[in-house]
Amino acid sequence: MEGPDKKTEVVLLACGSFNPITIMHLRLFELAKDYFNETGKYKVIKGIISPVGDAYKKKGLISAKHRVTMAKLATKHTDWVEVDDWESSQSEWLETLKVLRYHHQKLLSPDATNSLQNTVPLTKPGRKRKQEPNRHDPVKKKNQNPDTKSAPQVKLLCGSDMLESFGIPNLWKLEDITEIVKNYGLVCISRAGNSVQKFIYESDILWKYKNNIHLVEEWITNDISSTKIRRALRRGQSIRYLVPDGVQSYIEKNNLYSPESEDRNTGVVLAPLQKNASDSKN
Repeated sequence: MEGPDKKTEVVLLACGSFNPITIMHLRLFELAKDYFNETGKYKVIKGIISPVGDAYKKKGLISAKHRVTMAKLATKHTDWVEVDDWESSQSEWLETLKVLRYHHQKLLSPDATNSLQNTVPLTKPGRKRKQEPNRHDPVKKKNQNPDTKSAPQVKLLCGSDMLESFGIPNLWKLEDITEIVKNYGLVCISRAGNSVQKFIYESDILWKYKNNIHLVEEWITNDISSTKIRRALRRGQSIRYLVPDGVQSYIEKNNLYSPESEDRNTGVVLAPLQKNASDSKN
């Protein structure tokens, strides 16, 4: 009976463009969930898809409103993966680390709120001065130890391309990479024979925290990508079975991808490159 209670709860967070979301994006969650559950040490309780905002300025990036809607259509029939539009609704581009922090705090706050609400009915309405200290003190004690211990771990779910992007100059801050792998952890889905392990070995930061990087091999491989789907759409080719049916219908109804949409942000410097390069000069 004690075994399941001791499992560490995990929330998988996937950040990215999702331009558009594909069945491969959804498969990442399933692969990661299987991996963690099979260890016997973890229990995946939720998956979160967080589309990047328009301020990211990636070439061909269509409106976040459409990308969020497609992601919601894609997750319509899953009972554990949800879409969060907080990141995409921000007027400025946000570092992935800030998104991780946000979701970590969001997971903690409901517990704190519930703790507070659960203690209120225990004391009958009366003189507030005497009741307030007694009402709040148990909440503080609860939050200091048990709550922080049992809080789910938020881990960044990604593909090998994202992990290897850590090596691109000015795309990531070194201190951000350190905090991500040290305090949160990575779940990287890679194909058999991929050079991810070599990349980790060659990075001092990643090597130092390698025990917090979970590599999951994708044995049933496919080569589906958002880039290839957009190319097929520009050429009038079918994308059926590459994206969920609801996503395909939405794309067709709104005529989302075209040569014109692919030219969006052409010549514009990617937000992190612009920001980090500027910060390094100061």
